[in-house]
Amino acid sequence: MPVSRSRSILAAGAAGVVAVLAATLIGLSPASAATGDGSPTDANIAFVGRWDRSNSSAYVPNWAGAYLKTGFTGTTVKLRQRRTIDLYYSIDGADFRYLTNVSGTVNLTPTPLRAGNHTLVVSYRVVAGSYTGDAVFQGLTLDSGARTLPAAVRPQLIEFVGDSITLGTTSSRTALTAYGWLTGEQLGTEHTQLGYGGGCLVATADGCVSVASQFLRTGYSATSPAWDFGRYQADAVVINLGTNDRSHGVSGADFQNQYATFIRTVRGKYPRAAIFALRTFSGRYAAETAAAVSTVTGGGDRNVFYVDTTGWLPADGLSDSVHPNDAGHRAITARLAPVIAAKLTTTPTPTPTTAPPTTPPPTTGPPTTPPPTTAPPTTPPVTTPPAGATGCAVGYSVTGQWQGGFQGEVTIRNTGTAPVDGWTLQWSFADGQRISQAWNASYTQSGGTVRATNAGWNGAIAAGATTSFGFLADATGANSRPTGFALNGTACALS
Repeated sequence: MPVSRSRSILAAGAAGVVAVLAATLIGLSPASAATGDGSPTDANIAFVGRWDRSNSSAYVPNWAGAYLKTGFTGTTVKLRQRRTIDLYYSIDGADFRYLTNVSGTVNLTPTPLRAGNHTLVVSYRVVAGSYTGDAVFQGLTLDSGARTLPAAVRPQLIEFVGDSITLGTTSSRTALTAYGWLTGEQLGTEHTQLGYGGGCLVATADGCVSVASQFLRTGYSATSPAWDFGRYQADAVVINLGTNDRSHGVSGADFQNQYATFIRTVRGKYPRAAIFALRTFSGRYAAETAAAVSTVTGGGDRNVFYVDTTGWLPADGLSDSVHPNDAGHRAITARLAPVIAAKLTTTPTPTPTTAPPTTPPPTTGPPTTPPPTTAPPTTPPVTTPPAGATGCAVGYSVTGQWQGGFQGEVTIRNTGTAPVDGWTLQWSFADGQRISQAWNASYTQSGGTVRATNAGWNGAIAAGATTSFGFLADATGANSRPTGFALNGTACALS
């Protein structure tokens, strides 16, 4: 059954239909599964992420963030493991408990539960991409006469692709306290993390593993079999690669080219997914990442977005010089979740093979909020503010530039004494620059005139405070600074 039917299936609401959806997510035929017995082939158990199911009696998760979930009846549940493993588990939605160095038949209910229906989620602990111990699921043991129940499978899935940061290295519960897991849970989606500690975007002669290449495989091992993308279709893919490439001598040009190639690879496997390319939190290859996105969107795929993560990590958000701690991952989640949510609700069908239009659509929206629909059709007059009441200053900078395009950043400062509650900033380009994407603001463009409007979370600017947003734009000739900045119709000084 195609995964694209999962939403309509879930809406039906019947328990038997939910069992079919669970089987769809894990790629099983519900007609032939041993439903209810707790075996790996039980259609009531959903295996989220990439699991090697070549052995029907032992399923193996091959990337971080994979997990299994099911319901069950009775008062006890035991996990059948092959050899020693560390794992996390949650029963009935309670906080995850951690077990270390367990093997064989592992009792997850040393204190029996009340009789009735229950839920179970199990995730094996990872380090640097490989599991801590022998992550081999051999089934569940239940009370006599008890059975599994259909897993409550959520209709959307997000895949997070990266390195040790995406895996949650140095956070308290690794994958479970990383921004990918947290974001998926906040958005109410299924989720999985694909990554390798120390991994690169580009494979290097000194041995850095290309996560982009391994993306096509069932696991992180070079000998892992090719992954069957018919098992599930991701609704969104979040890429965070480039932190390690610099130390392996990858050039900016090579990184940019291979990043664009990787985005096209992801698109080929997930035709309808929204793809988000994160600026690495260290800022490495930021301009090259933005340029790669611009290359792909210029080729006609308008469902790919560059996400500028500048300022996302608080001062106390790192556990070392590279890896976010729990607070850092929570801060990332708070900024990333609304960006993804805006595209999950109305994801357009991409057209990667269509030639780019000669004139980009003037209402192409950013990844965070849709373009305003109530903007006045004419340009409002620019006025001089009353003394001491309102006032503004604008900072404008080009933060990255490449052949045919650039990345810009705009900072708005409220220099008046009254707070701003909702804003629209207008300016004029003189050299034919055309914005193709913005973040932390929506925008419209008519000719050289651009109007950027606040996102849902940055519309209020207190007196003396600032806010900022960024954008990608095409520029085929000169790229002079824009003029005529005005905030809500009030002329602004350009700082």
